[in-house]
Amino acid sequence: MLLRTAFAVALVSAFAVTTASAETAKATFKNAEGASVGSAELVQVNDGVLIKLALKGLPPGGHAFHVHAVGKCEAPFTTAGGHFNPANKKHGMMASDGHHAGDMPNLDVPASGELKLEVLNTGVTLAKGAPNSLLRPDGTALVIHATVDDYKSDPAGNAGGRIACAVVEP
Repeated sequence: MLLRTAFAVALVSAFAVTTASAETAKATFKNAEGASVGSAELVQVNDGVLIKLALKGLPPGGHAFHVHAVGKCEAPFTTAGGHFNPANKKHGMMASDGHHAGDMPNLDVPASGELKLEVLNTGVTLAKGAPNSLLRPDGTALVIHATVDDYKSDPAGNAGGRIACAVVEP
């Protein structure tokens, strides 16, 4: 079942995308020690950007997952800035007036530390020059936090420290 909300977790077969004509981007996740802990492929689809995650070596359990406003990932990843929020909304998927474009569902990492899934973010685009584009002059980053997002506390959902970061690159 595909939910037509601001966010949807998508199955591989849920979207038919012609990658030859679609805008794409990529990102490589590093942990605080600089080790690679996964990658993301980003594809522009009709409803937003489909983010295909392949993660490894992460602590098991729930983790917040956000787009951050600066394409810089120096440990402890505060260089990535705050959440990507071009429309100046409040944080959290439960915000009554709308949420940050960078707010996304929590990740649930299994005991193996490996996770593959796809997340659709309908609040962003890969179209260069658009106000909600992930391909900005200062860049953007994908960040995984130590704990879950409570989906309501502003500005960051009480998601804890930043444990992995990936700069979005064309």
